[in-house]
Amino acid sequence: MKMDALDPANALNMPEMADMTFAMDFLMRAKEGVRNIAVALTETVSPQARALLREQLRQGIALHQEITELMVRKKWFHPYELQEQFKLDVLSLTNTLEISKQKLFADDTSRKGMFDRTPDEHMGGSEA
Repeated sequence: MKMDALDPANALNMPEMADMTFAMDFLMRAKEGVRNIAVALTETVSPQARALLREQLRQGIALHQEITELMVRKKWFHPYELQEQFKLDVLSLTNTLEISKQKLFADDTSRKGMFDRTPDEHMGGSEA
């Protein structure tokens, strides 16, 4: 990755990297949901609520499995090949560090001098 945020070369493979990031975030959120529903299930006494939570837990586990299978199929996640997963993690870390080094904002963010008059000039003053 080059250090120039405006260089079109930085957009190369960016959609796939974004998709991979979104999918990993979705996977983690699905896992959190399963965990939270399981905890709620253990603390619920109402039979109707327990039945509802059991169904939500089943759906949450199915969603987690579906996301995992998609990510494995797309080679975005390697749960059984730790060396391959490590390579992906290092690539992600490297890209994150390179993005963090980019100069995204100008040194001078002052807006003085950009307008021909101040907002309160109509009231007879030039100070807010």
